[in-house]
Amino acid sequence: MLATILSTILGATEGSVPMRVAVLGLGEAGSIYAADLARLGLSVTAADPLVSAAPAGVRSARDAGAAVRGAALVLSLVGGSAADSALAEALPAMERTAIFADMNTAGPADKRRLAKCADEQGIAFVDVAILAPVPRSRVQTPLALSGSAARELHAILAGLGIPAAVVGDEAGVAAGLKLLRSVFMKGLAATVLESVAAARAVGAEDWIVEQIASELGPAGHSVVSRILEGTPVHAKRREAEMDDARSFLETLGVPHPMTDGTIQWLHSLSRPDPG
Repeated sequence: MLATILSTILGATEGSVPMRVAVLGLGEAGSIYAADLARLGLSVTAADPLVSAAPAGVRSARDAGAAVRGAALVLSLVGGSAADSALAEALPAMERTAIFADMNTAGPADKRRLAKCADEQGIAFVDVAILAPVPRSRVQTPLALSGSAARELHAILAGLGIPAAVVGDEAGVAAGLKLLRSVFMKGLAATVLESVAAARAVGAEDWIVEQIASELGPAGHSVVSRILEGTPVHAKRREAEMDDARSFLETLGVPHPMTDGTIQWLHSLSRPDPG
């Protein structure tokens, strides 16, 4: 069975056709996954009510139901606030043998609730956590997988050369690990920006950037650059992610003063400039 699945992915068997994949959401991450999977030889259909044109090599569908019809794998990259509606629209049109992979950032409880909805419709659900900014490594971005079909999805991704690890059999495990990572990464970003802003005030910006980069290893300079450039642009989305992280920490009974500070700081960055 597994060998058949993997050979179908790239149309490796004589007379077979490439695996059909549906991508829901054509924002930054969704567009990249759709384009790169098409370049890998998969048959990709995408839907996004706010985007009129799909990437090169990707077919555009009028809605989620049309996009998922006949697909063996559905990737949801619509954003946490739209995850429920995307799943609800997709489930009735999906093949009973297909896998629904929710790649949106959300809390563990939200992922478990979505998994329950999918299970009630007889659809396998996988909670997928994206563990780094997608523009950096594109489809090679590391993933964490949990849920009833995590191992099946892992086999598919491995056949495509996409790095992924199974971290649990229950949806929500991958989401929780991502939020724990976010506590560190977003907190680090807050510290870096605050340090650089202070150093700029005394004319020592280059010096402090060099100091920070040297502590972050060989890729330190690129990490600092991504933090300085990307954090203000994505502050609103990252604030929502950290709200989920704080809620998760509260369920664990863990104090979260650093997370509180990071949320307040991200909120200040996302507010419109009054000037």
